[in-house]
Amino acid sequence: MAARKKRRWRFQHRIARRWFALGALVLVGLLYYRPLHDYFDARSQQAAQLTAVQKLQREHAALEKRLRHASSDAALEAAARALGYVLPGEHLFIVKDIPQWRRRQHASRHAARRGHRR
Repeated sequence: MAARKKRRWRFQHRIARRWFALGALVLVGLLYYRPLHDYFDARSQQAAQLTAVQKLQREHAALEKRLRHASSDAALEAAARALGYVLPGEHLFIVKDIPQWRRRQHASRHAARRGHRR
């Protein structure tokens, strides 16, 4: 009977050790959950911020390029001419109704062609 009790005690002791190990594993999991969650959350935020920074760097480079182009002499002259400015010694001519003039030119050419074919 003593051997039976000893065997039973070993069996219960083995089960108790397994439950203790399982409990310790669950405790470790609970203790590590929050830091791991925060770590992965911070990592995803960092990736999103890195993407935003790269986008802003591309936008900054494009704006720098536009600024260099806009401050060139040719661009400034084109903008001034669009506003109606002329260089000293030049004369400004304002031509109106260009589409109407083109229609009349086209009609007169068309009429001239018809006249020559006959």
